[in-house]
Amino acid sequence: MTPESPRKRYSRADLEAARSAQLPDLVCPGLLVLFCGINPGLRSAASGLHFNRPGNRFWPALHLSGFTPRLFTPQEQHKLLPLGLGISDIVDRPTAAAQELTEEELREGGRHLTAKIERLRPAWVAPLGITGYRTAFAGPDAVIGPQESRIGPARVWVLPNPSGRNTHFPLPALTQEFARLRRACGIPDRRTT
Repeated sequence: MTPESPRKRYSRADLEAARSAQLPDLVCPGLLVLFCGINPGLRSAASGLHFNRPGNRFWPALHLSGFTPRLFTPQEQHKLLPLGLGISDIVDRPTAAAQELTEEELREGGRHLTAKIERLRPAWVAPLGITGYRTAFAGPDAVIGPQESRIGPARVWVLPNPSGRNTHFPLPALTQEFARLRRACGIPDRRTT
C-alpha cells in the first residue's frame, strides 16, 4: 500500500478488501515511546497510514500534548521516528471496529507485541485503549495511566483510545493524558505553533 492523498475516498468494496491488508508498523530500535493501537481500522489498512480515520484524535492529541512540534497528518507519520516515537498495534487484523476482535486474538496479539517490544526495546509502551490492554495483557484491574507491570523491558502507560467513538475522553481530557505520559518520559514540550 502506498500513502494516499489527504482527501481520498474509499468505496465499501475498498474497505472490505482492506480486511486482508497489512498495515506496516512504524518502528525502530530504542524508541522513547511506542504507541500501540488495538488494531488497524479499515481506512488505515486501505491507506497504509496509522490513525487515518477523520474522526480519530491521535494526531491532534499527540501535538496538543507536546509530543510533536506541530500537528502532523497521517501522511507525515514517518516524521515520528526522528522524534523517538513509533506506532504498532496489538492485533494486526484490520476491522471496522475493535469489537470484532475475539479475546483470543487480543491475547495472541499481546504475546506477539511482547516479542516485538523485547526485540525493539522502547523505553515506554503506550497501549491506546484500556479494554484492549486489559484483555491482551491479563490486567483486568488496569486503569488509565502508568502500570506497575512492564511489557518486556518497557515501562507501560495506558492511554485512552483516541477513536472519535470514545466519548468518555473528549480531546482536552485525551490531550491531558498524553501530556502526563510525555512528562513522565522526560520529553520536553515540542510545540512551536
